[in-house]
Amino acid sequence: MEQQLAIRIVVVEPPPNVRFAMQRGRDQLVEPVRASARELVFETTVRVRDNRPDGLPNFLGETTQGPVFARFVYINSGVMAGDEASPWTRRVKVPLSGITWEVIEKARNGKVLEARFRGTARDGGPAAATVPLIGGWKVTARPA
Repeated sequence: MEQQLAIRIVVVEPPPNVRFAMQRGRDQLVEPVRASARELVFETTVRVRDNRPDGLPNFLGETTQGPVFARFVYINSGVMAGDEASPWTRRVKVPLSGITWEVIEKARNGKVLEARFRGTARDGGPAAATVPLIGGWKVTARPA
């Protein structure tokens, strides 16, 4: 059985003048659906299958990356987000591993699963590598 899951990733307090984009496939980029100085918002839909030997959700789709037991979504910044003039070449892994079947069930019926992370690293540039999520994955309403 396969189902669709709406996902929203929010980059909180991104560094100024740094371009961010969600990676689709190997080299396509998806711009944020909403952007302000305080937040960048990316939205995507992933497919979820119940076919893993350990019983956990298997996330599939154009924006999912990585091996079946450690799927994630890339949020690229600087050169990797298409800004060839940027001094930054970074990307963040937003892990999908914290999403359980219980959370997926709660996200049905027009809701969206949201993760937030801090967009600025200690050096003042964009965040990189696997980031800690602020409060984990949460079920939220879709904006009107």
